[in-house]
Amino acid sequence: MDDKAIAYEKLSDVPDAAWQKLASRKIYFGHQSVGYNILDGVREIIKENPKIRLTIEENYDPDKFKSGVISHSRIGYNEDPKSKLDMLSFLVKSSGDEKVDIMFFKFCYVDFNSNTDVKALFHDYESTFAQFKAKYPKITFVHLTSPLTSIQTGIKASIKRIVGRPVAGITENAKRQEFNQLLRQTYAGKYPFFDIAAIESTLPDGSRATYEYNGTTYYSLAQEYTNDGGHLNEQGRRIVASRLLLTLAALP
Repeated sequence: MDDKAIAYEKLSDVPDAAWQKLASRKIYFGHQSVGYNILDGVREIIKENPKIRLTIEENYDPDKFKSGVISHSRIGYNEDPKSKLDMLSFLVKSSGDEKVDIMFFKFCYVDFNSNTDVKALFHDYESTFAQFKAKYPKITFVHLTSPLTSIQTGIKASIKRIVGRPVAGITENAKRQEFNQLLRQTYAGKYPFFDIAAIESTLPDGSRATYEYNGTTYYSLAQEYTNDGGHLNEQGRRIVASRLLLTLAALP
């Protein structure tokens, strides 16, 4: 089976047959707070596009997954990414090949800090999904990059720079980028892939929100897409939600 997805650039590019196919599938999305932001954007887009025959329900019971529904729930505990992999494993085993067609989850930006052992976390992630693919070949798993945060600004950030303390977002986004690069190298172009980090850091004109740290360029959540530096505002959530729907519609 070819797990690669065809590409649609705009919602208007998606043929009716693709939306009808998506509406026949059972979908599960595990997340934390940014996931709610994204799903708010999905609801808004669905309301404006009657051809997208999907509904959204908060539910983690595989026995209640339904076709045409994006079932979703909180997964694991924030700041404990391994707990999220463990809960996903439980849900996959509970679902098997018969109760769900498409599954995906995302880590939260708070799952990464300056002390995160990225290589160890990625090893756990890769091992988990290798087991999924071997045991549950009928389920389509979509791989998602970790969301980013914006870089702290204002008086507090200036004071931190003066006294030599790290500004919020700099080391954390570096860890997120390290993890996301491993995901891209391993899964992008080979398996269904949704690059939240790239979308969050790319402005409508194509420019990127970047910063320099220890001689390397890193990406951050664009200030235009957030009101608090981490969660998505109306503009941000609609952009991410639109790209998510395009990714789902293109799944083989």
